[in-house]
Amino acid sequence: NTLYKAYLDDFAAFCNKLGGTTAEVMSDLLAFEADRRALNITLNSIGTELTRDDRKKLYSNFGLLYPHGHNELSIAEDFDQIRAAMEKVPAYANVFLKLGYGEAQMLDKLLYEEEVKRCCACFEQQFHYGVFYAYMKLREQEIRNIMWVSECVAQDQKARINDGIVFLF
Repeated sequence: NTLYKAYLDDFAAFCNKLGGTTAEVMSDLLAFEADRRALNITLNSIGTELTRDDRKKLYSNFGLLYPHGHNELSIAEDFDQIRAAMEKVPAYANVFLKLGYGEAQMLDKLLYEEEVKRCCACFEQQFHYGVFYAYMKLREQEIRNIMWVSECVAQDQKARINDGIVFLF
């Protein structure tokens, strides 16, 4: 987690140094990635020995949640507090509106759908390097979709195939 935090921070700084459309597009994608990681770190550390300060050290130094949202996430003790912190950011309020209360297991799918939407939006602008990053992220989602379908077939759960698919286009 610490290594990935350093990677995200350095990659965001590099993209911002490039400037132009690349910086604009990549800052949006990387901010979403950093915020999703902060959310996952918080969710996975509830009920563990990870302290609030340790959580904050794992969060990236940028993103839409930085710094106020990170402070709220670091002190969150349950899903409702996490939800309250995330809903203060308009970009994530829409994601959590789709998520009913008590449906924390659907959060990953909704975040993947948001990521796909942002990656597809990258292709609407021209002359930037963000399309390569977005292409790779969309390929990762395609692989997750294939894995989901194969697991459903292997477990004879063909009726649940559409439950886990995130449509790319």
